[in-house]
Parts: sequence; structure tokens; C-alpha cells
Amino acid sequence: MNAHAAEAAPQPEVGETAAVALDLYRRMLLIRRFEETIQSLFQKGEVHGTTHLYSGEEASAVGVCSVLEAQDRVAGTYRGHGHALALGVDPQGLLDELLGRATGVCGGRAGSMNVIDLEHRLIGCFGIIGGSIAAATGAALALQRVGGVAVAFFGDGTTNHGYFHECLNFAQVRKLPVVYVCENNLYGEFTPWEDVTAGQIRARPEAMEIPSVTIDGNDVWAVREATREAVEGARRGDGPSFVETLTYRFVGHSRSDPGAYRKPGELDAWRERDPLILARASLAERFGVEADAVAAVDTAVDEQLGQMVERGLAAPYPTPGIVREFKG
Repeated sequence: MNAHAAEAAPQPEVGETAAVALDLYRRMLLIRRFEETIQSLFQKGEVHGTTHLYSGEEASAVGVCSVLEAQDRVAGTYRGHGHALALGVDPQGLLDELLGRATGVCGGRAGSMNVIDLEHRLIGCFGIIGGSIAAATGAALALQRVGGVAVAFFGDGTTNHGYFHECLNFAQVRKLPVVYVCENNLYGEFTPWEDVTAGQIRARPEAMEIPSVTIDGNDVWAVREATREAVEGARRGDGPSFVETLTYRFVGHSRSDPGAYRKPGELDAWRERDPLILARASLAERFGVEADAVAAVDTAVDEQLGQMVERGLAAPYPTPGIVREFKG
């Protein structure tokens, strides 16, 4: 890795099962295939506006969301398809939403960057840089009274915005039950993070005496265990925590970005640490899952995406002037 040192991945805790591990892999694969499908549909003119894909970062969202409970809430970013699917948002409904269809989770009116699904704990995906931090901090203020933990996903570039410093300071002063997850994919849009960020990102919350950890964001088990500890602390009333996941996006910032600014060999090096490759190895080495079981998951996910596209393209567009009610 060419960011900064991540702590070693812990071994799975007693009680973790092969079934749990296989489901985490399935969720990551679903996100990857979903994003590949969206990219293909976009190139065919079926997805309008812009798209910011989560390909390569799947272990971060899946690891974090795997330890959350029904009363918890999550705020995602404009790269939020992965956050939504990791939470269990209906893949068909999400695909339909991106296609602008009435059967989408927001009635076809949110598009790629602004999905909300309160039924699945997603309080929003935010196109405003730092919006997720403010939303999760506000949610934590409410959850402190009624129970639950809020999680904010955001990128490394967000840590240079006022939202970051103000919200983390407020959360620490009030001991709010919130976990701040910085997905450091090495770039703020097209700019290397180290070119615009002084020092180490983790040092900033540490200066506020917020418990902080930097981990391998491509290892779903490292993310899962670090987040479990942070969430448990929030539930105890210990206040906020900060988790930096070191990861990498395999695609450009958005639809118009070919990624020509990458350093020579950088993408190839990170592809060797593809979260799906690491997860498959973990399934075999830690849990003894047979290759046939993994292949069956691969086939099932591919078939699921093919059926989803057919249904999505056949779904109706919204009726002008009629807005579907959101489920609370």
C-alpha cells in the first residue's frame, strides 16, 4: 500500500461461521457486478446524469454494515451504491432508481447520488462533500436519546472541509454514538491525497482524543472487526470513533474520468489486492469453504443481475406530478 501503515487484520472471532463469511463475499460480489452493470447501462444511454462507482472499495462498506443493527443509521456519499447494497437495500429497487423508473427505491427521482431508504437504515447519500458527516452527526444526536449508532461514510478529501472538524469536535464534546468511516482511496477526485493533506488523516481525530484506527480497507474481516469495536464503544456511551479504511477505486472518479493521472503500475498493484480476491482466499484458508460453493455464489449473482436488468428496463417511468411516499 502506498498510503500509510494499516494495522494487521485480526483473525475472525469465535462464533464467526463459513455461512457468514460466504454471505459477506456475496454482498461484495453483488456490489461489484451491480457497478459493472450500471457502467454498461450508462454507456448505452439508459442511466442519465452522472455516476460514481464503488468498484474496488466493496470490503469497506460490507465490513462496516455487517455489524450494524436495526436501530442504527447510515449516511453515504455520492459513491453510495455500495453503501446502499451493503445495508440490504433491494438491488432491483436500486437499479430501477438509477434507471429513473417508478419502481425505484425513491420512485425514480433520486438518481445515482441521492438515494434514501429509511426502511433499510439509509438516511441518505449525499452529493455535497461532507454532507454525510453532518447528517450522521445529527442522527447520532437523536439516537443518543432513543438508542442506536450513526455511521458516516466519506472520502479522504472530505477531511479538509469544515464539516469534518466541526462535526467531530461537536460529537466528541457531546459523546455522540457515531462512527466516522473515512474511505481513503488515495484520491480526492483527480488529486492524490498527500498533495493536499498535511500529516496523517488519523492524527486529526486523535488530536480531539477520539479513538481512531487505520486498517486495510480491502480486507472485509479487518474492516468488520475494527468497526465492531467502534460500534460497541458507541453503544456503551463512550462517544465517537474514527475508522480509516485504506482502499482504492478501480475506476475513474466519475463517468468522464479515464484515470490518466494514476502513477504507472499503481492500478495493477492494487488489483492484486482486489477485495474479492482477498475474500476468496479467506473463505478457503480461514473457513474451509470449497471452490464449488464460491462458484455457485458467482453464478447466482450473475444470473440475478441479468434478470434485474430485464425487469428494470421494462419498468414504467414515474408519472409527472406524483411522488411516491417514502417508508419511515
